[in-house]
Amino acid sequence: HMVEYSKHLDAVFHALADPTRRAMLGQLAERELTIGELATPFHMSFVGASKHVRVLENAGLVNRRIRGRTHLCRLEAARLAEADAWLRRYARFWNENLDALESLLRAEDEAKARKLQKK
Repeated sequence: HMVEYSKHLDAVFHALADPTRRAMLGQLAERELTIGELATPFHMSFVGASKHVRVLENAGLVNRRIRGRTHLCRLEAARLAEADAWLRRYARFWNENLDALESLLRAEDEAKARKLQKK
């Protein structure tokens, strides 16, 4: 199960590594779109957009259904939630570092204020 989970995460982060695919996910967060609609803002061919969609599909981030000749794409949030959960495991480190930075900056501001009062 852990290996399977790791493969899913690898596929998600690989898919998210590309700015075009991240932008496509952003569009799909708004509504379901055809591959043609996903291709348009990037001035890319249907085939080019389809390749990006396939990577998103393989990562479980997008669900594609075919209606007639139209390929409709929909965001699948479950895999994003898994990636988010993985990243959150490290949030306490960021929070601890940010808290330490805030303390240092406050101490620096207080020291400057004391110097100004002495003048």
